[in-house]
Amino acid sequence: MGQKSIFVFMQLRRLSLTNYKNQKAFELDFEAPINAFVGNNGVGKTNLLDAIYHLALGKSYFNPIASQNIHFGADFFVLEGRFIKREEEEEKIICSFKRGGKKVIKRNGKAYDKIAEHIGLIPLVIISPSDQDLIAAGSSVRRKFMDGIIGQTDTTYLDALLQYHRVVDQRNSLLKFFAANQQFDPTALEAYDQQLLQLSSPLYKTRKRFMEAFTPVFEKRYKQISDAQESVEIHYQTQLDEKPLADLLQEALSRDRALQFSSVGLHKDDLELRLGKQPVKKFGSQGQQKSFLIALKLAQFDYMQQQQGVPPIVLLDDIFDKLDQERVARIVHLLSAADFGQIFISDTHAERTEKAFQSSAMNYELFSLGNPKNNIL
Repeated sequence: MGQKSIFVFMQLRRLSLTNYKNQKAFELDFEAPINAFVGNNGVGKTNLLDAIYHLALGKSYFNPIASQNIHFGADFFVLEGRFIKREEEEEKIICSFKRGGKKVIKRNGKAYDKIAEHIGLIPLVIISPSDQDLIAAGSSVRRKFMDGIIGQTDTTYLDALLQYHRVVDQRNSLLKFFAANQQFDPTALEAYDQQLLQLSSPLYKTRKRFMEAFTPVFEKRYKQISDAQESVEIHYQTQLDEKPLADLLQEALSRDRALQFSSVGLHKDDLELRLGKQPVKKFGSQGQQKSFLIALKLAQFDYMQQQQGVPPIVLLDDIFDKLDQERVARIVHLLSAADFGQIFISDTHAERTEKAFQSSAMNYELFSLGNPKNNIL
């Protein structure tokens, strides 16, 4: 599938929030490549990172239900970000939502027809404690991780994937209709099957190519974090490796009618995550699992930079928790490398964050949330 146009992005210079989560009104400017939000739990550090994510991806990382991101007692929220390209061109992104309405994203004053058109304009990677779901939760989380990386770098893939999911939803609705009305029309179902066949092949090939490029990068990053003490594996699991989708759909027809949903296809793909030869979910320690997740996200950074020719913005939400000092030191060393762009961090311990980056050659700035001296909420 075709690669998206290359943008020479991107640094966030100003962030403004109105009625977003626990922030009624907030504005902050950024100059340093490393920016750390520090303060006690509950002051809104993670919400600031989520606002940046929202401006880049058009939704919250932690709660995709837009109405639940509105400040208590308010009827709307507005996010504004001023981003600077390397050529000093400004991109002004505004994301707004009002109860009962539709979310609107504007780029330099012009609203997008579809939010999906905005994806990839501001490359971004987030590392958060909620990433534990990549290991602990079901296959849908791992598929979203894979699709999220590809989708930020390939608009053709993203468009086809959205079409694919629409067809699956329509096919599922038809199966439910058949069951509710005790009837069956194979011709009507075949129309959806043919659409799935057309959409699946390029999506499948793109995922395979992605995994071939992504896997060695991930393995390299994990070795850097673990000091080459452990080996890891990641495998793409798909039913389409076993049989063509046409055969899978035919064989699953009776089961799909009974279940009233589509039980085979790319929407059942998964990623197998292993530490050594064993599932990291069962055999990885807490520190090993966290290192595994950070390596996945650093590999995401590497892949996106290679595809788009520019370092993504990196958001780090409480990543130093539950890691030993040696792993923290190695991660900081990696983050301080010249190929990383702008980094935003949240942490409850200002001293820990400052100590971690004092040895870095990069400039950093700490913003103490909840500190009246800094006039930051």
